[in-house]
Amino acid sequence: MAFGAALLALLPNAASAQQYKLRLAHALAPTEPIHIVAEEFAKAVGERTKGRVQIQVFPSEQLGINKDMLEQVRQGAPIIQLADAGFMADYVPDFGVLNGPYLISNPAEFKKLLASDLYRGLLEKSEKVGLRPIAFNFFFGVRNMLGNKPFRSPDDLKGVTMRIAPNPIWVETFKALGARGVPLPWTEVYGALAQNVVDAVEAPLGSLTASKLQEQRKTLTLTGHFTQFVGLVINDKLFKSYPKDIQDALVEEAEKAGERMTALTIENDKKLLEDLKQQGVTVVTDVDLPAYRAATAPVYKAFPNWTPGLYEEIRKILDN
Repeated sequence: MAFGAALLALLPNAASAQQYKLRLAHALAPTEPIHIVAEEFAKAVGERTKGRVQIQVFPSEQLGINKDMLEQVRQGAPIIQLADAGFMADYVPDFGVLNGPYLISNPAEFKKLLASDLYRGLLEKSEKVGLRPIAFNFFFGVRNMLGNKPFRSPDDLKGVTMRIAPNPIWVETFKALGARGVPLPWTEVYGALAQNVVDAVEAPLGSLTASKLQEQRKTLTLTGHFTQFVGLVINDKLFKSYPKDIQDALVEEAEKAGERMTALTIENDKKLLEDLKQQGVTVVTDVDLPAYRAATAPVYKAFPNWTPGLYEEIRKILDN
């Protein structure tokens, strides 16, 4: 009996000492803000859990391309994947609206969506398919177009081959603009531009410069067609298997990392724009944004599998 009592007394300590190992994967360069804050997030979670949670960060598609990695997460792999709303839409179609063209006018507006019942509904639908976004407040940047000529209006995109992210909202947006979208993994873009496989690329300033794409194309047009947020996604069952204090640590530190990345991205973009000018890149600002908005408006009607009235509900939230 004495031995049994001693054994029971040791069990809580054994449970609390259990270690959890995770890999955090993303497609971007180690110099980008997302990698910086991902490393900070991993360190913060490790310190908060006194080493019980160990997170190793893998940049530059070292573990695989985004689409494949998110599927591994869904199947239960111990991975936290950086995902945008477009990739989440493969599993929860309504998620795709969050990546829509000209949806928001500034990053602060996105907080309204994250605080809404609509977003909570998206989380519930995600959990049902095995995915758990632990935070989706990472401002990835405003996406612009880099090519060999200006794209002042949609007419300038006719016949242009544009590298796009391989998800439906990008495909529909650039189809509406008259360009020929070419889905390619991010790590292949530099070579595709060098070999003229594509004419142009669209991305946030941080991604363009971190991959040194300005070495291949010298005209940047500030179309601002997407204001993009991304998130950290884990397997839902795996997340729920963790003790409550570890769940709290992952969620709260991820949200802090998202706030940090948002501030870092906004700050960096101002500097990056000046750096590009000094490197000989022509920055085009006289863009016909009303024409771009008009051309892309039909995109919101191109997804019959979205919940009816989804875009109208989004607009009510943003315009309130």
